[in-house]
Amino acid sequence: MSSELLQQVRVIDPSSDTDRIADVLIVDGVISAIEDAISDYPSETAVQNGQGLVLGTGLVDLYSHSGEPGFEERETLTSLLQAASAGGFTRIAILPDTKPAIDNPSSVAWLQGEGRGAGEAKEAREAGEERLQASYPTPHSLFPTPHLYCWGALTLGVQGQQMTELGELAATDIVGFADGRSLTSLLLVRRLLEYLKPIAKPIALWAADPTLSGNGVMREGQASLQLGLPGIPAIAETAALSALLECVEAIGTPVHLMRLSTARGVTLIQAAKARGLPITASTTWMHLLLNSEAIDSYDPNLHIAPPLGNPDDQEALVQAVKDGIIDAIAIDHTPYTYEEKTVAFAEAPTGAIGLELALPLLWQSLVETERWTALDLWRSLSSRPALCLQQQPATIAPGQPAELTLFDPQQVWTVEARSLKSLSANTPWLRKEMTGRVVRTWVGKSKVYATCN
Repeated sequence: MSSELLQQVRVIDPSSDTDRIADVLIVDGVISAIEDAISDYPSETAVQNGQGLVLGTGLVDLYSHSGEPGFEERETLTSLLQAASAGGFTRIAILPDTKPAIDNPSSVAWLQGEGRGAGEAKEAREAGEERLQASYPTPHSLFPTPHLYCWGALTLGVQGQQMTELGELAATDIVGFADGRSLTSLLLVRRLLEYLKPIAKPIALWAADPTLSGNGVMREGQASLQLGLPGIPAIAETAALSALLECVEAIGTPVHLMRLSTARGVTLIQAAKARGLPITASTTWMHLLLNSEAIDSYDPNLHIAPPLGNPDDQEALVQAVKDGIIDAIAIDHTPYTYEEKTVAFAEAPTGAIGLELALPLLWQSLVETERWTALDLWRSLSSRPALCLQQQPATIAPGQPAELTLFDPQQVWTVEARSLKSLSANTPWLRKEMTGRVVRTWVGKSKVYATCN
């Protein structure tokens, strides 16, 4: 029997709206008791002083990118999952834009473990994992492997041209349907929503019009003019978003809207929800922390998609997540090698890593400044993302599986390639000191498949 006691830890559980100091006893991976003080526990119990630490429900990432299969030099599934666990995530869903794409049942089966470890990628994978273990030899027991889910592609090869065999994919273990890219054909969107309506799995769409984006590399506005970089107008998002909302209203299929990045987008989502449209929405963590003015450094790791908003966009997003207009924060972890990202800002591929950085940076920026409560942050990273995936959120209660994140909001560390479990280090916080770090995760006994009613 394994028994652990956390004494006087701050317990944050958005499912029960709990924020309190308590003792928590965990026995064989199950929460046994939560009390103001626990004195009756097994003699072999490992006791830890939890003063100053935060114990919250495990974090849930709605969508991120895996390098494997296809780009194992960026990230392997092993390094992705270890980075997720080190960042406090107990569930992570990856987008289907791998190579080959997750657009058929065999690719889903491979991702779930059948066939992994063989083929052309084996050497690259093993080399990356050797580097990972050498640079970050943290005991595996502190960061067990989180539950991996995958989105099934809406279109073949995520090319936005031809629908996948939706029924066959729905019969697999996919968490839902998404391309992770914008769909430019509204006729295709209409047909997808019609076909997927009876399947009743989550559908995630990204509202972005590439014809309006043109050759832009940052949000259009005063900062783009000052920096001499071509801008992407806000209507590249909002025009596409309006069209998607019209489709949802006409057909009635529930949809999750990814990567909201504009103040006007928030207004459209709020109005659509007020009309009763069956939608949820998310923004990414970096859009809450930074805005277009940060790009004056020309750091290519700030070249992300959608681009960082202007200051009014950032403020609107922060308030919208707090108010629940935007349901959840996604990490959208996008690894690239040093060589891929060490180019001019406009030439760099879009995306940055974030699984190990999001919680401490959001805590410092929003909770420590008292803009949000700790429960506000935990809802947006834990219970609400689970609900967007139609999953039962974790809860901290006696008899429940221990799906938990232990966070030290005062631990100081420096972000270095060797201090990260991700194989990539494409982040604007590289070589910077950070306050706050996850020190332990528990992932629960079994993968969550149950639909939340």
